[in-house]
Amino acid sequence: MALIVQKYGGSSVADAESIKRVAKRIVDTRRAGHDVVVAVSAMGDTTDELLELASEVAPIPAPRELDMLLSSGERISMALLAMAIHSMGFEARSFTGSQAGMITDAHHGAARIVDVTPIRLREALDEGAIVIVAGFQGFNRDTRDITTLGRGGSDTTAVALAAALDADVCEIYSDVDGIFTADPRVVPKARKLEVISSEEMLELAANGAKVLYIRAVEYARRHGVLIHARSTFSSTEGTLVVDEARREELSTLFPQLQGDHMEEPVVAGVATDLSQAKITILGVPDIPGKAAEIFKIVAKSGANVDMIVQNISAATTGRTDISFTLPKSDAALALRALAAEQDDVGFESLVHDDQIGKLSVVGAGMRSNSGVSATLFDALSAAGINIEMISTSEIRISVVLRGDDLAEAARAVHTAFGLDGEVDATVYAGTGR
Repeated sequence: MALIVQKYGGSSVADAESIKRVAKRIVDTRRAGHDVVVAVSAMGDTTDELLELASEVAPIPAPRELDMLLSSGERISMALLAMAIHSMGFEARSFTGSQAGMITDAHHGAARIVDVTPIRLREALDEGAIVIVAGFQGFNRDTRDITTLGRGGSDTTAVALAAALDADVCEIYSDVDGIFTADPRVVPKARKLEVISSEEMLELAANGAKVLYIRAVEYARRHGVLIHARSTFSSTEGTLVVDEARREELSTLFPQLQGDHMEEPVVAGVATDLSQAKITILGVPDIPGKAAEIFKIVAKSGANVDMIVQNISAATTGRTDISFTLPKSDAALALRALAAEQDDVGFESLVHDDQIGKLSVVGAGMRSNSGVSATLFDALSAAGINIEMISTSEIRISVVLRGDDLAEAARAVHTAFGLDGEVDATVYAGTGR
C-alpha cells in the first residue's frame, strides 16, 4: 500500500460530469489498496469569474476580502468531489486549507507556506477515509485570516501535503499526458518524456512551461517529493519529475527510473513565453553606479526583472542603452517609477515593447556538449527569425524575439534538436491546467 497525493486542476473538475470522472479515478486508486489525499482547484474558470465580479464591485478590492472570496471556489469543488465519492460507496472527507493545517505567512494573494500540520488529515486516513483538500489556500496564525497562494497554488498545496505526509508520490493531473518536449499547443510534434530531472523542470517552468508551476517544482525539489505529471482524461503513464539523487532509491517503485542514465539528452525541452515585455532605457550616462540606480528603482516598484542587456556606449556621447524584460503585468509600475526618477538618473527616454516572446532550450546535457548555441542560432537563422536578446545559464539558453515569430521559432528549434515525435500530441481540454 502506498500513500498517493493527487491534484486536479480547474479543467479536470470543470462540470458535474468531470467531477464524477475524477471521483471514479480516485476511487479506483483507493480500490487498488492505496491511501489517497486529493488537492483540488476551483471548477473551470471560477477564479477568473470571481476576480471579474470583485472588480465590478470595487476597482481595488481589499486584499483580505478578495482572499475570502477566491477561496470559496476550491471549497465548492472539494465538497462536490466528496459527495461524488460518497455516491460511489466510499467515505470521503473534505477540508479547507486551514482545516488541513496549511499555515502561511500573512501576504494576501501570494502567501507562502511556512508550515503544514496535517493532524486532521492523518486522523481521517487512519479511519479509512479518502481526504479531499481545497487547494490554493491557507491560514495565517497571527492574523487568523484566510490567505491564498497565488498562481499555481493548488500544485503547491499538493506538493506541500505530499511532503508533510511523507507520500510515495504526488500526482499532478491536467489536460495533457505529462511533460512534453514543448507545449503541444505550439509544437504539435512535441514528445512526452518518461522522466525529467527536477533541475530541468525547474528551468522549463521558470521560462514559460505551464504544465507545472515553478513554486511547486521548487518545493518538491527542496523536500524530495516525487512528482508524476499525468492527464485526467486518459490512463496513460505520465512523466516523473525526479531529483537525480533519489533516482536509484525510487527505481523499485517506478521501473522507468532503472537503467543507465549517465548519457543525458543534450536538450530535454523547448519552452515558450508570451507573458513578458521589454523596457529599454535610452541614453544612460555610462558611468559607474547608473545601472545600480536604475535597478534599485525597478526593484522598489515591485517588478521582477528577468533578462538584462547593456549596449556598448557611444564614444561621441558617453551614453549607453539598457534593456530588460519583465512580466507584462509589472511593466506599467516600472515605467512610472523610472519616469519619476528620470531627471535624477539622467537618462534620455524610455521605450516599452509588449510584443516580444521568449524561447528557451533546456537540458542537463548542455553541460558536457558543445554546439548547442550554434544549433539554436542556425535554426532561427534558417527560419528568418531575428534575435533581440540572449541569456544563458548552465543548462539553459534563452532568446527574446518578436512575439509573432515565437511559435514558428519553437517548431524550428524543436526540429533542429531532433525532438519531434512521429505523431501529433493530444491535448484534451485546451487549457493546460
